[in-house]
Formats: sequence, C-alpha cells, structure tokens
Amino acid sequence: MQRVLRRSHAQLIAHPEYLLTVTELAEFELLLRRREAGEPVAYLIGEREFFGLSFTVTPDVLIPRPETELLVELALLHLPEDAPRSVLDLGTGSGAIAITLAARRPLLDLVATDESADALRVAASNARRLLPSTPTLALPRRGEIRFLESEWFSELGSLRFDLIIANPPYVAANDPHLEQGDVRFEPRSALIGGGDGLRCIRHIVAHAREYLKPGGWLLFEHGYDQADACCALLQAAAYVDILSRRDLAGIPRLAGGRSWT
Repeated sequence: MQRVLRRSHAQLIAHPEYLLTVTELAEFELLLRRREAGEPVAYLIGEREFFGLSFTVTPDVLIPRPETELLVELALLHLPEDAPRSVLDLGTGSGAIAITLAARRPLLDLVATDESADALRVAASNARRLLPSTPTLALPRRGEIRFLESEWFSELGSLRFDLIIANPPYVAANDPHLEQGDVRFEPRSALIGGGDGLRCIRHIVAHAREYLKPGGWLLFEHGYDQADACCALLQAAAYVDILSRRDLAGIPRLAGGRSWT
C-alpha cells in the first residue's frame, strides 16, 4: 500500500480515512495477486533495505539479505577510514556490497564485476542514486566505483587489490530450498554453485591471490554447511590468518584469509 500511494509508513498510519482511487485499488490488487503467487515483496515494490540504504532490485539481481551485512561489517574492519585502499567486489549484483563500502569508506578505489550486463545496469543505477560521486565505465577516480562486465577475474588484467570480497552462488543444484520462498523467483545464476554448491567458491579461492596485493584479504559468504570445506580450500591455497565467522543466527556464514605474497 505504501508503494501504491507513494507514502511512508507514518503517512499511511496518519491518514486511515483516505479512500483509494479506482486506479490505486487496481494496482494494489494486482500486487496482492502477485504476492499470493509467491513473488518476493522486494521485486513487487522494486527495492530492499541493506545496511541502512534502499537499493533498487529487479529479477535480474539477487535480493540483498541481512546475513550479507555481516560480510560488509567484516570488510570495514579491514579498511581504514583515513587511508586509500583498493577493493574488488566479485559478482556485485545490485551493487549492495560495493556501494555500502563506498558510502562508508570514501577513499576506496572500487571495482565491481558481474557477468550479467543487466545486473550491472541495476548496480550502476543504485550507485548514481546513493553515492555523491557518479560511477563510470572508464577508469575511476578515488572514491568511485568502476563497474566491469567480467566472469569473475577474466577482465581484470593486471589490477591488484587490498581486499577482494564476494557473495558468490553457493547453493547446491539439488537443494530443495531452491523451490521454496523468494528464491524461486531469483536468478539461478546468482544462487547455484554447481552440484555441491562450491564450484564458484573453489574458483575464487584458487585465483584470488593472483589479484591480491601482498597482505591483501579475501572475504566471502558461503552456505550454512560449507564452513569446513571453505576453510580447507583456503588452507590448501596457502592463505594465512584463515577465519570463519557466524551470522546472527549462529550459523557459520563467512570465511576468509590473507595472502602473504
């Protein structure tokens, strides 16, 4: 109803006597029918809050989730407020991670990649709206985000980063949750990470050190039952200071490590 009337929650409560027009009622009933069919509210109203910012979302991108805020919090601990750093956000989707980092660390040089051109358009639009500087598709000035169409690291060339962050696809192909709730409507390419869910994580862990500066960090989100496997992958790839973190529900959700070369 807030979306249909273009009113805030407070305005809606303050004017309970308002009578909908025929057009408004038709729009509201259409949204209700779509919701009854299971379509996510975020896609119906076209936005989702993440880390205090309102991001535009479409069916071309994954809906930002609260547990991913923990990934941003962990990244911020590795990024000083008063010093420039370079950051790569792999599989940026709506741009939620990169834009949130840019909003809180204005000295960052950020590159955000995605293999989906449609997703990159959503991310660039969010950046234009939420950040004071304008994103470009050319080389960025400090504090801006360069959005790059790339399958993981394929188009990065000789770029190197102080931090690489990712919320990659990590759901197993046969996971029954894929047929439940909001995920039924989200892009499969942003969810499924191969047969066991670890295909994308294996690739990222195996190649991220080639794009990290000495001492740089790799941080990524993973599935509820993948913590041990992810830490083993990091150890096998010779990362140091390997870490694992739990989300607010107590579920292991993040892993990372530091490159020593």
